Amino acid sequence: MIHLFKQEQLLGVELPLRFTYPFCYTPHPLCEIAALETQKYIQKRDDWADELKEGKMFGVLVVQTPQKDIGFLAAFSGLLCGSNRHDYFVPPVYDLLSPDSFFKKEEKKISSMSKQIEKMKAKMLPYENKMEAKLEQMRKKAETELLAFKENMNLAKEQRSRRRAEGDLSEKEKTELIRESQHMSAEYKRLDEKWKKRINELQGALDFFRMPITVFEDERKQASYSLQMKLFEQYQLYNALGEKRDLCDIFRETPQQIPPAGTGECAAPKLLQYAYNNGLKPLAMAEFWWGESPKSEVRIQGNYYPSCKQKCGPILAHMLKGLDVEPNPLQQCDVEVTEISVVYEDDWLMVVNKPSGLLSVPGKEDLPSVYDYIKEKYPDISGPLLVHRLDMDTSGLLLVAKNKEVHEQLQNLFESRKVKKRYIALLDGELPIESSSDGFIRLPLSPDYTNRPYQLVDFKAGKPAVTRYEVLGVEQIQISETIHKITRIAYYPQTGRTHQLRVHSAHPLGMNLPILGDGIYGQRKDRLYLHADKLEFKHPITEKIVKIELPAPF
Repeated sequence: MIHLFKQEQLLGVELPLRFTYPFCYTPHPLCEIAALETQKYIQKRDDWADELKEGKMFGVLVVQTPQKDIGFLAAFSGLLCGSNRHDYFVPPVYDLLSPDSFFKKEEKKISSMSKQIEKMKAKMLPYENKMEAKLEQMRKKAETELLAFKENMNLAKEQRSRRRAEGDLSEKEKTELIRESQHMSAEYKRLDEKWKKRINELQGALDFFRMPITVFEDERKQASYSLQMKLFEQYQLYNALGEKRDLCDIFRETPQQIPPAGTGECAAPKLLQYAYNNGLKPLAMAEFWWGESPKSEVRIQGNYYPSCKQKCGPILAHMLKGLDVEPNPLQQCDVEVTEISVVYEDDWLMVVNKPSGLLSVPGKEDLPSVYDYIKEKYPDISGPLLVHRLDMDTSGLLLVAKNKEVHEQLQNLFESRKVKKRYIALLDGELPIESSSDGFIRLPLSPDYTNRPYQLVDFKAGKPAVTRYEVLGVEQIQISETIHKITRIAYYPQTGRTHQLRVHSAHPLGMNLPILGDGIYGQRKDRLYLHADKLEFKHPITEKIVKIELPAPF
């Protein structure tokens, strides 16, 4: 299973000092070599071509043998062509497809239960449809009668009101009017209760008729749950300290408490488990996508991606114990607040230049932010201060209010889309010749709740996200001794969704090129090449048009 590097592949390459932080990383050169070797193997497998068109995540783990040889392991997430065992790749943590596995036997029983339920439903369907039709007819009849009675009550009420308005009513007549009102209210209540009773009786009969199916479905649900829990117990996962925990135990400490379906089948746990079981020292890891991008997510063939947080987050927190792991880059900040410069300022507001790598507002981690800078410079300023935000990795113009009233007025301008913004971005690659030089991108977005902070393109439940773009040209730039062909583009966002420009750039239905340096939807570089370079708005106090420009530093 271990693939040893050739001596020439190791020349001039230093071994990693610390293990990869799997949720945000730049792949080590040895991981890149291992990934290329794995991709070569994948491309030779013509029998996998059709399945891999839909895309799959692969992983590589650089390891050291007890003899100090350096090599790598490879793995894939889930199944590949209906199997979880292929010669080039490490085996699964637990082989649920083994003929001797309890899982296949129990799964067969559950499948049999499902077939029986479907047969029962088909047999009962004609009578069920008849009862449901009768129930619906009864509900409509009840609604009609109650509505008619209500209209009569309202008519009688109007007549009583007119009689009272005419005056000269005897005490007896007044009492009769009251009694008439009370009688009609009581009659309406009795009519309502009569229909509710008849409907409930018929609904009860229908529920009783369905009870055998309901009971059987509950049994199937419980059997499926028990099987899943038993399966999770088979995933006995190790760490570098030799400690062993099963999936149920690991996820018991999480908010969801129960592992999601498919947990333990990702590439990362497979790689680490094999290394620990075979006396191999993990040095570095990387995961890459191969195949076409899914419709909702951004996945580019050959690009590296972090491990998924929902399934692998708790697992890797256990499996990486005992390894010297790199710190989370997102919890590190090399930018000082002193690097913030003021671009515009008056008595009511200011515009600052936020450097890339600095938070707009304080986050969960104790990292510096633009907000901290403003509070330090103007300790007497009250209110929310920042009118909008920029991603940590985005640089450029940020609008700040000096009091609560101005903040509210500026936010109203943003909400009513009366603030004009422009961003300059470098796309990682050259747009095809046939691509339009300007236009609009309309891809609705929704959060990926299972893998934050990712955003998904969601045409059903997503919020509208619209970006106008203007292609400025194709250039070549040098980053860390490497020449990159890039497309310079101007973005004019018409909406302000999270990661809007990043997703609209990278998604196949957008520009189909990620922003250079985008570690979420593309590949990490020295920075994210996205800069807010223009702001234009009507001053809330002076009512003059304020135009501010700040050229991109790239």
